Amino acid sequence: MFNATTALTIVILLIISLLVNILKILKEYERGVVFRLGRYVAVRGPGLIILIPFIEKLVKVNLRTVVMDVPPQDVITKDNVSVKVNAVVYFRVVHPDKAILEVEDYFYATSQLCQTTLRSIIGQFELDDLLSNRDKINSDLQSVIDAQTDPWGVKVSAVEIKHIDLPNEMQRAMSKQAETERIRRSKVISAKGELEASTKLAEASDIMSANPITIQLRYLQTLNEIGNEKNSTIVFPVPIEMFKLFTKNLNDDDKDKK
Repeated sequence: MFNATTALTIVILLIISLLVNILKILKEYERGVVFRLGRYVAVRGPGLIILIPFIEKLVKVNLRTVVMDVPPQDVITKDNVSVKVNAVVYFRVVHPDKAILEVEDYFYATSQLCQTTLRSIIGQFELDDLLSNRDKINSDLQSVIDAQTDPWGVKVSAVEIKHIDLPNEMQRAMSKQAETERIRRSKVISAKGELEASTKLAEASDIMSANPITIQLRYLQTLNEIGNEKNSTIVFPVPIEMFKLFTKNLNDDDKDKK
């Protein structure tokens, strides 16, 4: 009885093991690269896959997009500035057979390629371009990496530079440069304002000189503004024309006396 039970258990385990080796279930985002006696046969999936036991072998490949973080790389820019740059790469397998047959480990190979390409591309740009033209640099990185991973069946959809770490002395120099630029812009704006104000004052003086009544009206308006400020001391501006009038009257009186 013991021998029969043991034999039955062994048979059941063999059947289960055989079914496990024969039947494979692949998810919607998975594909299986099938080898028959070591030779590539086909790409199968998704769903239920039936294999010939002990003859066919299946290697699963994930087709979902992989988000890979490229570690910081020490790079010397075109203008000899040492920076640290890291990036993030988005890629996925589009040809499962190539990803298995053409490269030993497509994930590791893509990671190493991204690191070397990042150093190579960044070294072709100056620091100012590196900080201001990220879109172009990202595009260059994506096209170069994608062209080199294409034989592996890997599609690089995007490369984005995450962070650029500058030396402390370079950060201080850039801050000083930015402050100087802000001061320059402030002076330019102030000069433009003074130029516009002087132009308007010149136009106003031309108009007022053509009609003396406007000068008197402006004088009265100024007195009104001074009166509204509640000052303890008020200085009345007197037009020079009034002194000329008094001087003229005095001269006339002297002439009459003579």
